Amino acid sequence: MNLCKRVLKKSTSRKSKAPTSTEPTVLTRDQHPVSRKLMSNSALKVLYRLNSGGYDAYLVGGGVRDILLGVTPKDFDIVTNATPEEIKGLFRNCRLIGRRFRLAHIVFGREIIEVATFRGHHDSTKDDSASKVSKQSDEGMLLRDNIYGSIDEDAERRDFTINALYYSAKDFTVHDFANGIADINAKQIRLIGDPETRYREDPVRMLRAIRFATKLDMEISSETKAPIKELGSLLENIPPARMFEEFLKLFMSGKAEANFNMLREYSLFKHFFPLVDQVLNQETEVYLLPFITKALQNTDERINNEQRVTPAFLFAAMLWYPLQEQIKALNETAHLTPQDAFFSAMSEIMSEQQRSIGIPKRFQGVMKDILILQDKLSRREGKRAYKAFEHPKFRAGYDFLLLRSEIEGVNSPELAELAKWWTDFQVTPPETREQMIKSVVYSRSTTKRSPRKKRKPKAKTAVNTTESE
Repeated sequence: MNLCKRVLKKSTSRKSKAPTSTEPTVLTRDQHPVSRKLMSNSALKVLYRLNSGGYDAYLVGGGVRDILLGVTPKDFDIVTNATPEEIKGLFRNCRLIGRRFRLAHIVFGREIIEVATFRGHHDSTKDDSASKVSKQSDEGMLLRDNIYGSIDEDAERRDFTINALYYSAKDFTVHDFANGIADINAKQIRLIGDPETRYREDPVRMLRAIRFATKLDMEISSETKAPIKELGSLLENIPPARMFEEFLKLFMSGKAEANFNMLREYSLFKHFFPLVDQVLNQETEVYLLPFITKALQNTDERINNEQRVTPAFLFAAMLWYPLQEQIKALNETAHLTPQDAFFSAMSEIMSEQQRSIGIPKRFQGVMKDILILQDKLSRREGKRAYKAFEHPKFRAGYDFLLLRSEIEGVNSPELAELAKWWTDFQVTPPETREQMIKSVVYSRSTTKRSPRKKRKPKAKTAVNTTESE
């Protein structure tokens, strides 16, 4: 039996407890708070032009959901019964993207409005050409999905009930196909259809459930969360490049700490950072968990204060302690210089990490700079302090040093002193900096120099006076 049919045909989906209805609940203008004043002008232009071109068009998903929650929406997605080619015919500023899901992107300067054609069911008995446009893996994951259908079918294909909400700019109505408004009021994240089947179709839905729960301050319903731990291994089938995109959504949106805790709760964190998860579970490194937690808290704080962040910093924080363990293991088996040990360990760590998350080279470079600077910042003699200070990524390396000092400084006075030294170095005048560097050199020389032993006076050779006489 086709797994998708179990989900998409409500009459045969016995396991599903998600409330879906044949006819949607339609709310008129006076029954909901969704207003065009809260929408992007670009999104409205797309809706109006599709309507004037003779097509049905709706604002769907997060844009409608967020307005109902009283949150200012950031994304405006649109669905229509026009095909991608027909959409492109209406908009000169349109480009078609995707193979797995064919989409139209309407470009307005920096703003992009995503337009999708209504999705249909995967029932090859209705459409002999279905095999040409739809493909599933042995695990039930959709590899390609370009079957088009009606708005009713599209609603059943949505992942969560709170996303099956459609706003029409024609008559200002909101169409609720799966009791999504009730789940919004109950603060419930609930899948449409049989959860196991829906997760097999797209395992990333497990990550989306967590992200929506933390973002919207909601609970995942019992039937939706029940299969997550059992099916978590399906995430191994997700390409590393897509896992990187999911990492950004989970860890660079202001909810990193909450998402980290939930990912660990549902045993999904290991599919992002297997080496880190292994060390966390073994509890062999006492600083790792507080270090990661603090890094996530700092990232959330910066994002929520609209300050710049880079995923490279979090990658460095995640891999710092596993990297130190790898360097230690190499030094036990081979006699390497510190530089060779670092790069050899880094190569092994990154080779393993890239299997889970495809980290782009531009972020790999910044991450390595942050980690290399930890050694450079500890070497302050002569011109080395100035070279480290002038490094393009000094600030990120310094922030990383402060984070290390905050976690380890109590038990490592030298690390705390180093962090304070660099803090002072940045705000002192040039002549004072020279004195600071000299004091480091003098301090080290006196520390390393062993106290001189008093030499015993040489015994004087006795003179034979008899012979001289």
